[in-house]
Amino acid sequence: MSTSTTPSDPEARPGAHPEASGERILGGLGTADPMSVAVRPSGVGVLDKATHILDCLEAGPASLAQLVEATGLARPTAHRLAVALTHHRLVARDVQGRFVLGPRLGELAAASGEDRLFAAAGPVLNQLRNATGESAQVYRRQGEWRICVASAERPIGLRDTIPVGTQLSMKAGSAAQVLIAWEDHHRLLEGLRQARFSATVLAAVRRRGWAQSVGERERGIASVSAPVRNPSGKVIAAVSISGPIERLSRQPGRMHSDVVCQAARQLSDALRAQA
Repeated sequence: MSTSTTPSDPEARPGAHPEASGERILGGLGTADPMSVAVRPSGVGVLDKATHILDCLEAGPASLAQLVEATGLARPTAHRLAVALTHHRLVARDVQGRFVLGPRLGELAAASGEDRLFAAAGPVLNQLRNATGESAQVYRRQGEWRICVASAERPIGLRDTIPVGTQLSMKAGSAAQVLIAWEDHHRLLEGLRQARFSATVLAAVRRRGWAQSVGERERGIASVSAPVRNPSGKVIAAVSISGPIERLSRQPGRMHSDVVCQAARQLSDALRAQA
């Protein structure tokens, strides 16, 4: 009779920058016709205005004054909407305090390719599970969580069971290490806050190209993960195996890093072929 363990991660879930000085027009934003990027109104005014701001920022960074001129919105309205979009990470600020398109847009774009990731992951995970004898997963980051988007379970015996759709914390585990290790400096520092891994650990992950954890996400569970990259080379997911420490040992990377990295490369190649 087989037994299984499910994640008991306590963080698993069943959510005023000053305006830059200077008003010099950049990228032609300040001289744009306020209606040049307008689209047919949807009937939901606040959504139309927010979308108008995003459309304007497609041309490049803009100060509040430039947004006002480009959109034709009243200054308080443009400011309120831009700040609200910043809160949701659809807009961000550059080092000069100008508004720019935010990282959430890239995450949503990556999510639009999730079906391709899921389709390509099945054969790769089955092969990885068979090669290691352990459960295999693919995780993708979604905000402050990592989501299991595909899995291949060990059929018998003690195993780490993580169903597709499970949300796990980005603060522990080898997959979380991989998904943070190649982030830009600001997001990497954010990811380290209250994390169970250190900057030194992430530096080692980047250097060797894989991560391991032992009892970090859940007591008694070890894992090994490697990055999956899109055609442009950006890390968009992590391939993992996980199971009891008794089988994977306290140095699971020594046993399985090569095969996990090979699986990650296969999945990256499959995504490149679909591009």
